[in-house]
Amino acid sequence: MTSAPFPDSETIAAKFSALGEQDKSYLGLIMENPVQDDSLLDGIHRHLDNASRAPFLNTLKLEALGKWVGDAAPPRLQIRLMEASKSSQHPTYAAFRKGLTASGGLEKAYPQAKI
Repeated sequence: MTSAPFPDSETIAAKFSALGEQDKSYLGLIMENPVQDDSLLDGIHRHLDNASRAPFLNTLKLEALGKWVGDAAPPRLQIRLMEASKSSQHPTYAAFRKGLTASGGLEKAYPQAKI
């Protein structure tokens, strides 16, 4: 039996760009498999890089993407997602980071200790 090939970063970036219901389901399945974490993060970087080169910066769409990813991603990905959002000072990354922060995913995954 042969295993299915991992999706490449270009395919994942296209799914993030479209982000319809089918795309969300597809990306959700990828997020469930820890073996595909690197492909997923490469796809996020590719999507954000592509968005940063676009003639029009749709910050609302990028914030919504960040919020959805933050809500949908399992705890093991939350720190890596935040690191990805901080890897550039470009407004594209800032909008994505704003959505991630709004999702509260990092706080849910790693709650503050109560003293």
